[in-house]
Amino acid sequence: MLDRNKKLKFSYQLAFVTTCLAFIVVMLGAYTRLKDGGLGCPDWPGCYGHAFVPTQQTLAIEKNEQAQKQPLEAPKAWAEMVHRYFAGGLSLAITVLFFLGILNFRILKKAFVLPLFLFILLLFQAVLGMWTVTWLLYPAVVMSHLLGGMTIMALLWVYGLYVGGFARVSKGEKYRSWAVLGLIILIIQIILGGWTSSNYAALACPDFPLCQGQWLPVLNFKEAFIDPLIFGPNYQGGLMDMQGRVTIQFLHRVWAIVTFFYLIALSFYLFFSRNKVLILWATFISILIVLQFLLGILNVILQLPLEIAVLHNAVAALLLLIVASLIFSLFCRDKT
Repeated sequence: MLDRNKKLKFSYQLAFVTTCLAFIVVMLGAYTRLKDGGLGCPDWPGCYGHAFVPTQQTLAIEKNEQAQKQPLEAPKAWAEMVHRYFAGGLSLAITVLFFLGILNFRILKKAFVLPLFLFILLLFQAVLGMWTVTWLLYPAVVMSHLLGGMTIMALLWVYGLYVGGFARVSKGEKYRSWAVLGLIILIIQIILGGWTSSNYAALACPDFPLCQGQWLPVLNFKEAFIDPLIFGPNYQGGLMDMQGRVTIQFLHRVWAIVTFFYLIALSFYLFFSRNKVLILWATFISILIVLQFLLGILNVILQLPLEIAVLHNAVAALLLLIVASLIFSLFCRDKT
């Protein structure tokens, strides 16, 4: 056992460092999206054909055709490129984890599926990153790219918990289905949040708790979920009419209430388990969901300030990590 733990020690340390890096990448992605910097560089993986953001003078000397079609906005371009640099570092770290998994295959056994899936997901995530630019912020791709980043971060965290031999709950069967339902509810809310962001619908309801002065505004589901699937146009700034954006924002709010009350109820249920591990996760869940709910309200009242909006994304990511930790504690039995 000691020899196995020693062999997996570096994988465990790297997994948690890589999780932190993935969290940073997700936050940089949110920052770039909120600054409308998704097309700050019209090409991929470079920026106007350069590895770094060029100056206006350089582009003028080159008579850069891309710059003539889309003038350089340096702050947006740098936001996008810094995001790409960190994503490149994350890709390297996940690749190292994958090869370490191959070396430790006899120890990991079935658990090798985690670094393998992470590596495959990384490749697909890179393609989504390219499509985000080349497909001109196509909402389905932007949302998928966000979900891919969140998924990579959560799986890295779970892999770190596994190879680190973190605490499991021996008699937690009765909590499993409730925890899984909590994860599903949270994922749906993250998807709705990603769809809200990718369609620029965050301020479609500028009032709270009403939406456009109504408890139940006029909704248009076709405009909210079918029309944005039209491929071809530039979706920078959003093309959807207000009614579609109101529909997305309203659903995001309604499901936020469902998520809030369910996770609070789940936390109270776990508090009565008398298990230290479950109580720890319940404490984090209850604190984070209350904070997230308040941040959502502040986003509306303060008209989506950049700092609050990025923090809203950060807390969503942390909630996902904690709920994933809960699932791990309840389901994972094999100790490395």
